[in-house]
Amino acid sequence: MPTSNHGDDDFDSDEDSMIIDIDQLQNHGIGAADIAKLRAAGYWTVASVHSAMRKTLGKIKGLSEIKVDKIKDAVSKINPSGSTFVTASEYGQQRKRVIRISTGSKNLDAILGGGFTTMSISEVFGEFRCGKTQMGHTLCVTCQLPKDMGGAAGKAAYVDTEGTFRPDRIRAISERFGVDGDACLENILYARAVNSEVQMELIQKLAEPFASGEYRLLVVDSIMACFRVDYSGRGELSERQQKLGQMLARLTTMAEEFNIAVYMTNQVQSDPGASALFAGADGRKPGGHVLAHASATRVLLRKGRGEERVAKIQDSPDCPEREATYIISNGGIADPEGPSARY
Repeated sequence: MPTSNHGDDDFDSDEDSMIIDIDQLQNHGIGAADIAKLRAAGYWTVASVHSAMRKTLGKIKGLSEIKVDKIKDAVSKINPSGSTFVTASEYGQQRKRVIRISTGSKNLDAILGGGFTTMSISEVFGEFRCGKTQMGHTLCVTCQLPKDMGGAAGKAAYVDTEGTFRPDRIRAISERFGVDGDACLENILYARAVNSEVQMELIQKLAEPFASGEYRLLVVDSIMACFRVDYSGRGELSERQQKLGQMLARLTTMAEEFNIAVYMTNQVQSDPGASALFAGADGRKPGGHVLAHASATRVLLRKGRGEERVAKIQDSPDCPEREATYIISNGGIADPEGPSARY
C-alpha cells in the first residue's frame, strides 16, 4: 500500500538541481544583507529574481538602481540560458520534467492525456455542485501518490478563498487510495485568503516552501471570488484586471520554475450585461480574458444525467476538445459505473 509520508528520497533529485537558491548570488559579489532583502520580498531562487522586472526589484527598500543592476548581472552569470534562445530539441528535454496528476477519474484522465500537468496553469469552471472543489481535494491526495499510480510523489498547497476546504474529505479520499489520512494532511499546506491582497501575499509566501522542490501542486479555490468582492463595477474593472494579471503572471512563473501544477477553480457568471467583458462558453461565462490567456488548459464542468457530471475541455495546447463523464463519490472524483467516457 502506498503511503503519503514522503522522505527526501521520494522526491526527484533532478528537481532540486533545477532550483538554484539565491544564496548563490554571494559567489558573484552580492552581499548577504541584500540577499536577505530579496528573501523578505519573496524571492528565494535565482529564477524568481531573473523573472522579476528591474522596476519591481527597485521597489524593495534598500535596493538602489545600481544594486538592482548588479543583482541582475549576477543572475545572468549563474543562469546564462535564462534570456537566450534554445533549440526546440533542448526545450523538448526540459518538457520531459512535466508530470501528469490523476483527477481520480480514468475517463477524465483519458481526455486530459493522463491528468493535469505540472509546469502549467489549469482552470476548471462551472456552476455550483459540479465538483470543482472536490476535484481540488482529490488532486491534493493523488499528487502524493507514486508516479506509477498517477501521482507526482509530491506535496500540495491549498489557497482557500471561499472557506470550502475540508480535512475530513481529504481523509475519506485518502482511504479510497489506501493512503494514511493524517500523513496525507501533513503534506498539504493550507491557508485561507480573506481578500485579494491576502491572496497575493499567500501566493508570494509559497516561494519559500516551493523552493524545497518537494511540492507538485497548488490549488487556488477559487481564483476570482475575492476579486469580485474587492473590485465592483466597471469603474474598478481596469484595476481588478491589472491585479489579477499580476497574480496570474506570478502563478505562471512559479508553475514553470518549481515544476508544479496550478489548479484554479472559477465560477461561471450569469450576468447578461457582462457579455462584453467575459468570454462565452456554452452560454456560461467564466472569468475574463485575463484568465483565458493565462490558463494553459480550461475545462468546463456541468451537470449530466442523475449523479453524473460532464467535463469538457474548452482549451488546451495538448488535447483536442472532447468530453468525459464522472461522478462525485465519497472517495472524491471517480468514474460512473460502466463505460461512459465520450470522445
